[in-house]
Amino acid sequence: MCGLCGMLGRPGHWTETATNAEAFQGRARSHTWHRERQDRARLVNRVLRHYGFNLSDWAATSFVLRSHTGQTSLVDNLTEVWAAAEALGKRDCDPLDEDLLTALSEDEAAR
Repeated sequence: MCGLCGMLGRPGHWTETATNAEAFQGRARSHTWHRERQDRARLVNRVLRHYGFNLSDWAATSFVLRSHTGQTSLVDNLTEVWAAAEALGKRDCDPLDEDLLTALSEDEAAR
């Protein structure tokens, strides 16, 4: 199947649910859903940066995971990001890694 066919008609993933009640009414739904999707990607990037990765939205249907060495992986949703990052980086992405937690704390303090 071509990439375009894989994008069309897929049901939404549970991580893509808008948290804003207004999101389920007309044009506000699309605007809120896209904004929240971008916000989630920004939050995930704070963790991925520690492992040398960056995540970007692709056509509001998938995400592109990029390594600092130029490797890429297309993932359908946020739950697939971690397995893809571990496969590309050939190491575990541990959310309780002391160095990661320190970096996140320093990042938060700088804000």
